[in-house]
Amino acid sequence: MTNQSIAFLFPGQGSQAVGMGGPLAASHAAAKQVFEEVNDALGENLFAIMQDGPEDAIRMTRNAQPALFATSMAAVRLIEAELGASLASRGGMAAGHSLGEYAALAASGSLTISDAARLLRQRGDAMQSAVPVGEGAMAAILGGDEDQINAILADAQSFGLVQIANDNAPGQIVISGAAAAVDTAIECAKAAGLRRAIKLPVSAPFHCELMAPAADVMAQVLAETAILDAAMPVYCNVSAAAETRAHQLRDNLVTQVTGRVRWRETLLAMSAAGATKFIELGTGKVLSGLVKRGVEAEAVVNLDGPDDLDSVMAQM
Repeated sequence: MTNQSIAFLFPGQGSQAVGMGGPLAASHAAAKQVFEEVNDALGENLFAIMQDGPEDAIRMTRNAQPALFATSMAAVRLIEAELGASLASRGGMAAGHSLGEYAALAASGSLTISDAARLLRQRGDAMQSAVPVGEGAMAAILGGDEDQINAILADAQSFGLVQIANDNAPGQIVISGAAAAVDTAIECAKAAGLRRAIKLPVSAPFHCELMAPAADVMAQVLAETAILDAAMPVYCNVSAAAETRAHQLRDNLVTQVTGRVRWRETLLAMSAAGATKFIELGTGKVLSGLVKRGVEAEAVVNLDGPDDLDSVMAQM
């Protein structure tokens, strides 16, 4: 029976780390099988890179995206093995941050693990090649609201395109665009007295219009990929709204490449729909922290390794 109070969350890029997924694979056959399936889909041993590094390799966008997805899906399969049922049959809704939306769709039965892994490898390559290294940048601005950030971006626009990329939580907004414009926005934010403005260690300016060439690539490859209606509502990044229809889920994945990740609004919408228990599946606790900053919740738990299973199952 579906529990409408449960929301499953899937992390995005930035949570990757050497060793990710290793304890899951070592302790449960269902989790290990996911990593093998991803390796087969990509035609290489990504899991070995995840375990042994080097760190520079796991931070590469083309590796980080499918690696984070694989770890999230290993956590899903572990819970499903414990339940003896699909995640979608027990949870009320799902959402993923940026690439995490692919895990949300796979967990909902909309995408296969193999197809999602291949799509994320193509997505990572396309995003990396869309803008020459050094020409784009991203920065986190803390302590300001959307109106304040928009005023800052208006001042920086003369140095190049710059947009809000992620609206993560109250007082936590990420901007993306041309490097000179992002640098200018950082200085403007500091001059405005905002709490903190810091450039992020990323290899490309994600979720802005500079990613248009990558969106074109994803439109083509997604058109060639089988996508089914979702078995549970997936709250999409670009709309912060629930969706189950395959054609709209596909379109949203394309728009997402250049569009804003509306995570703050997503959490509010999930809460308004009845979510009181938020379960983060995959590496780290970044999304758990954003939940605590953004909405009232009865429980916020994550499943990163096998030791987390009991606390997650207690909420199911």
